[in-house]
Amino acid sequence: MALVNGTEIFDKARAGKYAVGAFNTNNLEWTRAILGAAQETKTPILIQTSMGAAKYMGGYELCLHLVQDTIKSMGITVPVVMHLDHGNYEAAKECIEVGYNSVMFDGHDLPFEENLEKTKEIVKLAHAKGISVEAEVGSIGGTEDGITGDGELASVEEAETLAATGVDYLACGIGNIHGVYPDDWTGLNFDRLQEIAAAVKTPLVLHGGSGIPKEQIVKAVSMGISKVNVNTECQLAFAKATREYIEGGHDQDVDAKGYDPRKLLAPGTEAIKDCVKERIAWFNTPSI
Repeated sequence: MALVNGTEIFDKARAGKYAVGAFNTNNLEWTRAILGAAQETKTPILIQTSMGAAKYMGGYELCLHLVQDTIKSMGITVPVVMHLDHGNYEAAKECIEVGYNSVMFDGHDLPFEENLEKTKEIVKLAHAKGISVEAEVGSIGGTEDGITGDGELASVEEAETLAATGVDYLACGIGNIHGVYPDDWTGLNFDRLQEIAAAVKTPLVLHGGSGIPKEQIVKAVSMGISKVNVNTECQLAFAKATREYIEGGHDQDVDAKGYDPRKLLAPGTEAIKDCVKERIAWFNTPSI
């Protein structure tokens, strides 16, 4: 299965009132775990790199080839979308040139008119090459690659205006944040989500999917969220499983070569796969 863009996948998700998971990769183990979970559940999936992760891994072209080659080596047959997560204008253009199938231009930190104009430019460049585009209105709380948002609710009017640019999916701030949610978090704003979903037929995106209670995610999906981003949840699962392996002394088992990185990283990799499969079930993604 070759990589595909996300337009048809997310149009079907919006119409069918389910969501497709978008999971960030950080290295080979992450990539194999995410793709393995998609194959085992027989569901489409979106695998994405943030600007920071791509820099850490060696650049966008390397990330693209890593995913392409892993799909081939693992015999993945489900649809996979390669996506840039929270890209600025320059990153979005670079990923379009490199050959990503989908890009997010995150201009929420710019004046709205500038966000709008640059979104139009990215849509024109991307669509000329059959590449899907995600934009953002409002802001997602927390910090992602140096861009900090206070979690402002998206304006319905601005959501309509951005959707009119022809973007394929739209991220909207509805009280969600990146990273670990604080104890005093008040939850998603379903009233604003309902208003946006009624005004905009473009598939909607929920960022900061890690840490949101299952019942809130299920409700958001039923109301029009078609793409849910998950990253922190997988990082926490990987760290926990790896810590347990080391604290159990398995890495010091010389006879079993427990120090071998393939064994050291295996529990964490399996934990990522389990996390992805659990979230796929939450999103009600149908098998193909």
